[in-house]
Amino acid sequence: MALDRDGLLRAAANFLGRRPNATQDEIAAAVGVSRATLHRHFSGKPALMEALDELAIAEMRKALKTARLDQDSATEALRRLIAAFEPVSPYLSLLYSQSQEIDADQSMDGWAAIDAEINALFARGQRAGEFRPDLTATWLTEALYSLVAGAGWSIQVGRVASRDFERVITELLLHGVGTS
Repeated sequence: MALDRDGLLRAAANFLGRRPNATQDEIAAAVGVSRATLHRHFSGKPALMEALDELAIAEMRKALKTARLDQDSATEALRRLIAAFEPVSPYLSLLYSQSQEIDADQSMDGWAAIDAEINALFARGQRAGEFRPDLTATWLTEALYSLVAGAGWSIQVGRVASRDFERVITELLLHGVGTS
């Protein structure tokens, strides 16, 4: 079965999530295409990483829409958001580990609107007394990204069961590591 550009990109992301330092040759072999075919779509690993960043941004926008952040309590909206982030977690994990391969200015522009929506959710929760006011909404957003990326990585390498994705992130984000 021949892969279109989107299928090739997703297959490459899946492989790179497990082997982030793979070469173009290794990526091509893993996704079942020749190096020339991979190169026709992505002129090199930096171009592939930029395409993966664009895909992650598009997937994050879908997740934000699915989560309906403006409905219900901020806590409930956050729970929906975490659930909606599960499919994009491998991309976040990969992008965290390979951020040096991406044009930072272009990437930051793409993430700005996503960050703003999530920051607004945390700020709303803080105003409502649902979330800690002593941590900035920006920091809570970064913590969420890190937890999603970490859970995605842990699932890929078999350290966490995929069925636990939402629970482990939500519990740690909302309740921390303390027992009290």
